[in-house]
Amino acid sequence: MIHKSSLIKGLIALVFVLISAFSYAQQDPQYTHYMFNTLSVNPAYAGQRETLSIVGLHRSQWVGVDGAPQTQSLGIHTPLRNERIGLGLNVVNDALGPVSETFVDANFSYTIPLNANDLKLSFGAKGGFHMLDSDWSKGRYKNSDPNNFGDNINLTSPMIGAGLYMHTRKWYVGLAVPNFIETEHYDDYKESVAIERMHFYLIGGYVFNISETTELKPAFLVKGVSGAPLIADVSANLWIQKKLTLGLAWRWDDSVSALAGLQITPGMFFGYSYDLTTTGLSNYNSGTHELTLRFEVKRLGRILSPRFF
Repeated sequence: MIHKSSLIKGLIALVFVLISAFSYAQQDPQYTHYMFNTLSVNPAYAGQRETLSIVGLHRSQWVGVDGAPQTQSLGIHTPLRNERIGLGLNVVNDALGPVSETFVDANFSYTIPLNANDLKLSFGAKGGFHMLDSDWSKGRYKNSDPNNFGDNINLTSPMIGAGLYMHTRKWYVGLAVPNFIETEHYDDYKESVAIERMHFYLIGGYVFNISETTELKPAFLVKGVSGAPLIADVSANLWIQKKLTLGLAWRWDDSVSALAGLQITPGMFFGYSYDLTTTGLSNYNSGTHELTLRFEVKRLGRILSPRFF
């Protein structure tokens, strides 16, 4: 059997190697509520909430800017009876000006207990497809090259990804590659169709007990790929009476955010965040709004207990 400390050290070393090798990231659909929408980041999270979980999200970015990004996602996942296997489905629609992208993928995870306590390692895999559609009749372009914008684009590409997720009841860390296959992708900065390279997502979080009624969870998400700036998100959320969530977040060289959430019932959670842009684009938009709604179903013979992650 692999010794627990050796396994953890090996995974940490792997994480730092990958961060060093891939110190840039291309802009993909991004979320302020990544801590509530983990399945969209890592397939190994499928089934980790130990019940049927359904998460819907809507993001309106840069309100006031015509053609600004609009993102909707729906994630559904559940463990099977033996609780080592998790299955999930994730659907994302991302619209930016004249271009819309749809991602549909099925997720599978297998979890291995690492000790007699609650340390577990989950392996995940995902497969699906990506659709890219454009309507160049919408909007005006600084690059008017007819070779770039002569015909509308309708492309469908396969997606295959994988992830690792190590966790206890108090902390988690995960590393994932959403898609190993390079596909054509709309580059919103260059206003052209570009090749999307492999992305690497690193996530983590830890829950601190502040008092008998309050917990604090700092968390992070780092996205890396060669050829574009690194994207790093850092957040800290308070969980009060297992009902109310209040937090702040910061995205490197992009925005600061305020988050709030309410556990309406043991099976229903609602979250809201507001992002204030910190770049020069702040003069032209009134911020970004994001809404999350999560439903969870009580499993037969179990009490549904709200969880932080």
